[in-house]
Amino acid sequence: MRADLSRFEVVRPRALDEVLVRLGEGGWSVLAGGTDLMVTLGALALPPGRYVDVWRVDALRGITVTDDAITMGALTTYADVQRHPLLQVEFPMLVEAARRSGAAAIQNRGTLGGNIANASPAADSPPALLAYGAVLELHSRAGTRRLAYADFHTGYKQTLRRGDELIARVILPRRAAAAAPVAGGVRDGVVDAYRKIGTRKAQAIAKVGLAVRLELQGGVVADAAIGAASVAPVPLFARTTAAALRGRPLADAIEAAVAAFGDEVTPIDDVRSSARYRRQVAVNVLRDVLAAVSAGRTPVDSL
Repeated sequence: MRADLSRFEVVRPRALDEVLVRLGEGGWSVLAGGTDLMVTLGALALPPGRYVDVWRVDALRGITVTDDAITMGALTTYADVQRHPLLQVEFPMLVEAARRSGAAAIQNRGTLGGNIANASPAADSPPALLAYGAVLELHSRAGTRRLAYADFHTGYKQTLRRGDELIARVILPRRAAAAAPVAGGVRDGVVDAYRKIGTRKAQAIAKVGLAVRLELQGGVVADAAIGAASVAPVPLFARTTAAALRGRPLADAIEAAVAAFGDEVTPIDDVRSSARYRRQVAVNVLRDVLAAVSAGRTPVDSL
């Protein structure tokens, strides 16, 4: 069977204003890179409807750098992320997430805005965006507003984006550079750690994903931020786990953080893994990451 394309209406504007007019009318959905929608269409699971294809809207493209932030247009692709020299240096977890998102064809079409709007709890980029404190800029005919990405997801496939709004930009605050080793192996400064557990090394949906950012001062955790995938109904911003780390020597806080994480995750059974497996792997990976950082290694890596 094939999808009946006559039951779909697609418009392809070049101007952002036209997109916002359509969304303001109601009844329109956004089509960006199509890497999720086209799979759903092929599976005969995409409801007939009206779609605004934003791929040709130049106002949604580009990566700009200021002293305070890197701002990425919503149509920034995974390939764009990987190629950007400053993202490679300052936001390596996002670059690694982009590298791990499907094959080359997906990386050339899949967009950050689409990955966020699709709201899958298994998506690769959200854990890194959460750990980096990303901010979303949403546009509508009524104006522009900014939201902390950590507050954006409200339930499974549910977000704070209104039907008349479009995710236009993703903003990453620029912070301290990567940490350097000090005596005893522990690092002072910022350490990033990214892990993705899947059935295969590539082209696999995450069974567990983890992004950890730690700021260390004399071996004490001055700040921590943790994002996780496939362990909750939404991309998880693990606030309780991060709180268990802050203000304590890292080596002394590992087990408390692992215990908090085990309580904070709420995985499910599905075709890829059991809830029991996901919970056990999630806490094991977090323990491994924290132990590696405590030993002075830089675990920006994927398994």
